[in-house]
Amino acid sequence: MPTAAASAREILTRLHDVMASRTGAQGKLNAVVEIIGEALQSEVCSIYLLREGVLELFATRGLSQEAVHVTRLAPGEGLVGTIAKNVETLNLDEAAAHPDFAYRPETGEEAFHSFAGVPIIRRERAVGVLAVQHADPRRYEEVEIEALQTVAMVLSELISNAGLIDEAGVGAGTTRAHSTATARVGGFKLVDGMAAGAAVFHQPRISIEHTVAEDTEAERHRVYAAFDKMREQIDRMTSQAEFGVGGEHEEVLETYKMFAYDEGWGRRINEAIDSGLTAEAAIERVQQRTRMRMREIDDPLLRDRMHDLEDLSNRLLRIVSGQLGTAAQLGLRQDSILIARNLGPAELLEYDRRRLKGVILEEGSLTAHVTIVARAMGVPVLGRVKDIRRLIAEGDRLLLDVNEETLVIRPTLAMEEAFDAKLLITQKRRAAFAALKSEPPVTKDGHRVTVMVNAGLRDDVAALDITGADGIGLFRTEFQFLVSATLPQREGQKRLYKDVLDAAGDRPVTFRTVDIGGDKALPYLDHDENGEEENPAMGWRALRLALDREGLMKVQARALLEAAAGRTLNVMFPMVSEPWEFDEARALFESQRAWLESRGHKLPLQIRYGAMLEVPALAEVLDILFERLDFLSVGTNDLTQFLFAADRAHPKLAVRYDWLSPSILRFLKRVSDQARDAGKPLAVCGEMGGRPLEAMALIGLGIDRLSITPAAVGPLKAMVRSLDRAALMAAMPALLAAPPRDMRGALAAWASANGVELA
Repeated sequence: MPTAAASAREILTRLHDVMASRTGAQGKLNAVVEIIGEALQSEVCSIYLLREGVLELFATRGLSQEAVHVTRLAPGEGLVGTIAKNVETLNLDEAAAHPDFAYRPETGEEAFHSFAGVPIIRRERAVGVLAVQHADPRRYEEVEIEALQTVAMVLSELISNAGLIDEAGVGAGTTRAHSTATARVGGFKLVDGMAAGAAVFHQPRISIEHTVAEDTEAERHRVYAAFDKMREQIDRMTSQAEFGVGGEHEEVLETYKMFAYDEGWGRRINEAIDSGLTAEAAIERVQQRTRMRMREIDDPLLRDRMHDLEDLSNRLLRIVSGQLGTAAQLGLRQDSILIARNLGPAELLEYDRRRLKGVILEEGSLTAHVTIVARAMGVPVLGRVKDIRRLIAEGDRLLLDVNEETLVIRPTLAMEEAFDAKLLITQKRRAAFAALKSEPPVTKDGHRVTVMVNAGLRDDVAALDITGADGIGLFRTEFQFLVSATLPQREGQKRLYKDVLDAAGDRPVTFRTVDIGGDKALPYLDHDENGEEENPAMGWRALRLALDREGLMKVQARALLEAAAGRTLNVMFPMVSEPWEFDEARALFESQRAWLESRGHKLPLQIRYGAMLEVPALAEVLDILFERLDFLSVGTNDLTQFLFAADRAHPKLAVRYDWLSPSILRFLKRVSDQARDAGKPLAVCGEMGGRPLEAMALIGLGIDRLSITPAAVGPLKAMVRSLDRAALMAAMPALLAAPPRDMRGALAAWASANGVELA
C-alpha cells in the first residue's frame, strides 16, 4: 500500500502539467477527473462546482456525459450537497444506504455502490466537491482519502485561476457598501462584561497563490525557518505577559507553548510537503484536516483546545507567506473591539491592553484557552456571532454587552447614553460578585449549598482559588486521551491525576472515567467492527466501550489509585444504564486495588464510587443501585436530550430542550427523593446547574450539590444567598402537581416576588 504522500505526489505530478497547459478550464477539469480516476483505480471521478448557490456537475469520468452542466444539487441536498454544506468528508461502502442520498437518473450512477467525496475549499468555505465512486461496495482507504483531500487543494487554485469560483456564494458578506444603519446581533457569553469601541478586524485573509511545489526540499527549509521564528515569538510573548502572580492562565500559556513545540504537528506538515505541496499549502492542508476532524467530534472541550493549534497554524502560515500584518502589529489607535473568526491566547496577548476593550468571535466557547486568558486580562468576549463580516465595516462604532449576549452596531446617541448608564451599574455588580469569593453559599434560612466546578485540564484547577468553589465535582479524564496521538501511558495519566489532586489540596475532586467512543473516536483505537454509528451519542461509548476495552480501563484505574495514594479517591462511571455495568466497573477497580496492595504500593485512604445518571432507564433501578454506590451525579446535558429524544445540538429542536420543562423537573424530583431516602449524596453536573434560575429550581427539588462552569460560581452564590430555601421547597409541589403553561415564567415570577437575585 503506497503512503498518502506517494499517492498524492503521483497525482500532483500529472496535475502540474495540466495546470501549466494552455487548455481551457473545461478541458483541464476533464483531464483532472481522468488522472484521479486512473490513479485511484476508481471507475467514477466527478467534480461539482458551486455556481449561483447550486452545485453543478462540471466534469466526470464514469458518469453519463449528458449529465455534465445538467445535474445540480443544492447545498445540503444529496451526498454532494451534504459534503459542501457541512464542509466534511464522506466515505461510504454503500452510498444509497446513507440518509442524505439523492438519486439523479441522468447520471447513470445506479451501477455504483461505494462513494467518497471531499470538499474543495476556498477561504474556509466549500466551493465545490471532488467525488469518486466504484461499482463494488468498499470503503476507500485512508491513503486514498488523504490523496483526494490534497488534490482538492490544488483544484481550488485551478478553478480560482480559471475564474470558476462563485464569488457571490463564497465571499458573501466579505465586502459590502458601508452601511450607516443601526443593527443588533446576538451571540454566546464567553467572558462577562461591557465595552464600547471601534471595530477592528484581527487579520486579513491569507491568500495561497501556489499549491504545487517546484522544489520539495526548498519548501521544507521554508517551513523549518518559519517554525523557528514562530517559536521565538511565542517564547517572547509568553515571557512578557503580565497578569500578576498565579492563575490558570499561566498553565494555559505553558500548554500553548507545548503545542508550538509539538513534533507530531511538524511531521504532518512535512508529510504534506512530501506529497508535492508548497509550504503554505501544506500548512493549510493540515489545518483543514484539523477543522474537519473537529466538526466530526461533538466534544466542546476537545474543539476548544484545538483552537490553540488553529492559532499556531495561522501564525505559521503568516510567517512562511510573508503576510505578517495583523491589527496587533499595526497597533490600535483608539479604544477598539477586536473581531476574528477565532483567536489563540498568544494572538490576544499581542494587543495593547490599554486600547483593547472587547473581543467578538465567530466561534469560541467557555473552555477555550483564549477565553481563559481574556478572563485573566479582564477583556469581555462574545462568541458564536455569525456572518459578522457582512454586518460590520472596519471602524464602525460598537457597543458590546456580553451579559445580555448582544452587540449593537452603529448605535444611536440614545443607545450610547443608555449603555453608559448600564455600564456603571454593571461595574458595581461585578465588584459585588468578586466580594463573594470568600463567602459560603448559604441560603437565607441557613442551608449550605455545595458549589463545585467542572474541569478537564491541570490549568482548570486554578478556578478553585479564583472562584472560592468547594471542589471539582466533575473532572473529565477523556481530554488527555482525545488530544494524544497514542494511548496515554499509565505514568502520564498518573502524573496528571496527581497534579490535579495536589493543586486541589484538601478540596474534593471527582474523576469521571473516560467518556470516549461514539462521536469522540480515538484514531488509535480500531472502531471498524462497530461500523458507522447513526446515533453516536447513544452508541458504543463511555462505560460501554471501557468495559469492552478492559485493558484501557485497567490502566486508568491503576493510574487513579496510585495518584490518590494517601487521600480519598472519588471516581464515577459515565453513562451507566443498568446496575450490572456499575458492578463490573467497580469490580475492575477493586481488582487493581488488590493487585497494587499485593505489591506493596501505597493506596488511597478511601475509595468512593459513584455513577452518572444520564440514561433515563437507570432511574427505574435506583433502589438496586443505591445499595452499591456511594454517590450519584446527574448529567443533565445527555439526560435531557435522551428524555426528549431531541438532539441538543440541533437548532430546530432548541425550543424542546428546556431544563425547566415539567417533565424534567418531575423526573429530577423523583430521583432526589430516592437519593434522600437512601441517604446517598446527589449532585447535578452540567449547564443546568450553572444558570441561576435553573439552579434555584434544582434547590427547590432538594438538590443542593451543583458542579458548574467556573464563570457561573459568582452569580450562583449571589442567588443562593438571596434565597429562602424552605419557602421555595414549599412552593414547588404545587407547581409540579399542576404545571403552569410557562414553568420558566412562573419560577421567574416567584423569584422576583421573593427577592431572589438572578442577574
